[in-house]
Amino acid sequence: MCMDGLSILKGVEKMDKTITYIVAILAVISLVIASYGFITFQDQITDLQGSISNLEGQLTSIDTIEGQLNVIQEQIEEYQDTIEEQQQEISEYQTVTLADYLGNVVTLTSPPERIVSLAPSNTEMLFAVGAGDNVVGVTDFCNYPYNFAAWIEAGNMTSIGNYYGPSVEPIVALEPDLVLASSGSLEAAENLRNLGYNVLVLEARTIDAVLQDILVVGRATGKDIEAGVLVSEIRTRIDTVSNQAAAATTTPKVYHEVWNEPIMSVGPGTFIEELMVLAGGENIFHDATTSWPVVSSEAIIEKNPDVMFFPDMYMGRANFYETIEAVKDRPGWNTITAVKNDALYEINADIISRSGPRLVDALEAIAKMVHPEIFGQL
Repeated sequence: MCMDGLSILKGVEKMDKTITYIVAILAVISLVIASYGFITFQDQITDLQGSISNLEGQLTSIDTIEGQLNVIQEQIEEYQDTIEEQQQEISEYQTVTLADYLGNVVTLTSPPERIVSLAPSNTEMLFAVGAGDNVVGVTDFCNYPYNFAAWIEAGNMTSIGNYYGPSVEPIVALEPDLVLASSGSLEAAENLRNLGYNVLVLEARTIDAVLQDILVVGRATGKDIEAGVLVSEIRTRIDTVSNQAAAATTTPKVYHEVWNEPIMSVGPGTFIEELMVLAGGENIFHDATTSWPVVSSEAIIEKNPDVMFFPDMYMGRANFYETIEAVKDRPGWNTITAVKNDALYEINADIISRSGPRLVDALEAIAKMVHPEIFGQL
């Protein structure tokens, strides 16, 4: 073999080795790349598995939320049923059936929005329980707790006229859904009832009956709570006076003059006599055969009261007995103990004659007359 051939052979061998090296390097590089790709792919698989796990967790949470929503929906349905039941109960509660002084029954399906009062005492009760905003008509004698004459003049209230025997026409014109009448308007009450109007006749003769009437007015007007609170307050004030009067060591004899032409006083079965007794006194005509006895001057002198009190007006007539001094000058009255001791008093006629919430004011005033040593001077 010549030198050229030998050189060529060595050159080929060297090239083969180079190619082998290159192939080996490429194989290594391919292996590295494949390994990296496998690792990357494995990470992607791991991430995908994690995502699947998260998705499964979210699906579980959705199932939980759906369960909670179902529970809430059931609770809402239960609440709706409860609300419907309560609305039914409220509706039944709003329907009230009441019996009045005469035994007539009135059924009201909702609190009245237009009320007419045919007596000052009824007007006072309506406003005392908070139903005054619904009063559209009153009598000319209604003057408390506001000056209704001014309201009427301003067009904010309507007068139906007289307390005794009022006409039906002005009452009907007001389109009332409740009329509160009294013994002074019995004929009108009957006519209104026959026309289909809701009419309650209130005529309390005792303190307990007055308090019961307040509760009736509250029930009729949707002011039950207010009426109950008012009655509780009145009873507390009555008990306070009664308990203090019970400590008195004397029981003064008391005379109250209702009218003087002829002379009229109070007998048993009246709230005025109850007030005298609660104040620690004794009505000198407690043994009368009627509630409003006509008495003689001689009988008053004979019974010799320790305390006498007179209304400042009656039947619209102020000081019908003229003055306290004129009373003292009545023939033979100078021998009466009350006259001798100057124990003659005037009292607000409205609080002593009206069967309303201010009777307790009258009690407190009478207590000061009967037992000034306990309750203080007027």
